[in-house]
Amino acid sequence: MKMRTTTFCMNISLDGYCDHTIGNPDEALMDYFTGTMDDVDLIFYGRVIYQMMFPYWEEVAKARSGTAAENRFAEKLISINRVVVSRTLDSADEQTQIIRSNPAEALQALKQQPGKKISVDSVSMLPELITAGLIDEFQLVIHPVIVGSGRRLLDAGSLQEKLNLQLADTIVFKSGCVAHHYVKR
Repeated sequence: MKMRTTTFCMNISLDGYCDHTIGNPDEALMDYFTGTMDDVDLIFYGRVIYQMMFPYWEEVAKARSGTAAENRFAEKLISINRVVVSRTLDSADEQTQIIRSNPAEALQALKQQPGKKISVDSVSMLPELITAGLIDEFQLVIHPVIVGSGRRLLDAGSLQEKLNLQLADTIVFKSGCVAHHYVKR
């Protein structure tokens, strides 16, 4: 049986900090992010990013309060089922399952279920999931901004060995953002 593909998608500043709020995405970039979800039917979140994304995007979708591109993104995002890994989150909506422990084990089980791609959206779990061999693709959007602080994609020493990747695609946006799509070799 073929396992589902997992894709890690993240925004990064030029100086290597990860944060979904570092840039000011234009319509083309929002449409890119919406398009990355076309083949996704499950998003695997850590609690911090989950709580940043929801209920914000749910409200945008409900009120149609964003730009046309933001509204399309919000509608797509909230239509996808979610798993959030958290020991502290008390509750979530009916489209969101909470997992309390063993994220690598949980993701491995989800990869074996039938379905489309799984999007992984958690910097804190990334080293564990890479070490377990569970991330198949990386979609990294580099923003033309230097922020000087924040969370790094990976902390020094967080991986047991290097992970070799192959560039599959690059898109350069008029805004100066560059999207790189890598796959495991």
